[in-house]
Amino acid sequence: MTGEQGVQVTRDYEVVVVGGGPVGALALAMLGSAGISALGIERDGAVWPQARAVHFDGETLRTFQAIGLGEQVFALCKPMCDFRMENEAGETLMAFPTGQWGPQAWHDDLMFHQPEVDALVRAEVERLPGVELRSGTTLQEIEQDGHGVRCRVQTPDGSSEVLTARWVIAADGATSTVRRLLGVANESLGTDDPWLVVDGHLRDAPGLAGDMTFLGHHTRPALWVRLPGDRVRMEFKVMPGDDAAEITTPEAVARISRGVLPLGKFEPDRMAIYTFRARVAEKWRVGNVFLAGDAAHQAPPLFGQGLCSGLRDVANLVWKLRLVSQGLAAEDLLDTYETERRPHARYWVEKAASMAGLMQTTDPETAAGRDAYIRANPVAAAPPGAPPLGPGLHTGPGDERAGRLSVQSVLPDERRLDDLVGVRFLLAATPDLLEAVAAEVRAAVEADPETVILTDAGLIAPVLAEAGAAAVVVRPDRYVLGTADSPAELEALLRLVPTTSLASGAAAPVAAGS
Repeated sequence: MTGEQGVQVTRDYEVVVVGGGPVGALALAMLGSAGISALGIERDGAVWPQARAVHFDGETLRTFQAIGLGEQVFALCKPMCDFRMENEAGETLMAFPTGQWGPQAWHDDLMFHQPEVDALVRAEVERLPGVELRSGTTLQEIEQDGHGVRCRVQTPDGSSEVLTARWVIAADGATSTVRRLLGVANESLGTDDPWLVVDGHLRDAPGLAGDMTFLGHHTRPALWVRLPGDRVRMEFKVMPGDDAAEITTPEAVARISRGVLPLGKFEPDRMAIYTFRARVAEKWRVGNVFLAGDAAHQAPPLFGQGLCSGLRDVANLVWKLRLVSQGLAAEDLLDTYETERRPHARYWVEKAASMAGLMQTTDPETAAGRDAYIRANPVAAAPPGAPPLGPGLHTGPGDERAGRLSVQSVLPDERRLDDLVGVRFLLAATPDLLEAVAAEVRAAVEADPETVILTDAGLIAPVLAEAGAAAVVVRPDRYVLGTADSPAELEALLRLVPTTSLASGAAAPVAAGS
């Protein structure tokens, strides 16, 4: 490999991933599936035994599907059937169904027990060649030059080792060592609120009706979640005057849950106080180091998008790393990671922080006003629609259909569309429109192994119908690059696909709005 001024550079790995939690482990599995040599380092010695996140969406399952784990992850999940909010008096303020079979060809909302999914992904990392996760290894220093990144780590036996890589993905959590070493500040988008999180098994007791209920009790806001099997979670706002040692006992949990988690019938796995924060890192890329997951953003647990956002980060980044690593795209493609993902993640942090303020009020008058508002506007507290990506490799916002997640159709043979396409670009077009494109443009796309062309309406009708266009180009991360209705529009769109000869090797991303 050649570095600056033609100097031959030898590195240990293409990528070092710092952090072996769900985001870091998925990054390793995706890198391994993409054939990129990578090492993950994790300071803890084993899979964290307790759950943190509990919710996936259909897009998340589609990400697991891309590395062949969709059905295995789904088997560990329970579709979430409903969401409800009640007030202090027990009045249901709003209720709506969730978890329907959605446009991603998976259920929209799924509940899971995180250690089971973490173990599955780590097992996939162990199976894949070229990638490895080293537990008990702690990052101490990080520095960069024109040849790559040097990571000084402490190994399990206490010795020091230097790892070199072309790129680093920092998925090392909310207290990210990498973010601190790089001097990247966090932007605060809300208040810091301590909550008691209780996980465990509920046996021979009914719990609360439904899968997720927000208890908008101004005397103590709380959340109820039903998980797979007999697992449940409840979260309680820590109130002034609470004693941290007393409130984390089974007796206290039975009391503050108002008998929902009774002594003798609820077996806790964890009772711990956490501070829910709304934060977004001010920079997501520093040289060849990329922040992802909680290292880049943290949100209160409203709308269940915390972990989903972290998994979107690596789904956005890894395919770009592969194309640049293999010389199929220019390095500036990597600039689109932060420009696309940061606004998207920030949207969810802002929405969650705003909803947290609405739902967890402890002031009786404010709660009464909230209740009246929700009665009059029951959809106001419903989950918001997903935003588009920020500016990057797509034609939005000039085309409002671009930069948004595409749909996934179920094919006549019961396969899902992504299983046919793989982690490549998809050109879905009507035969007439494709035929009208200039012969040299069509030949260039047909010759590109990184682009799949589909014109069979039985395969792509839902994709075209959702976009309302005669042609759609979908990126490897399943986001729409752009749409077209005329030969000229389609030719212009295809010139943006960085892997074709039409891009003349430049692979320059389109910064929408620039």
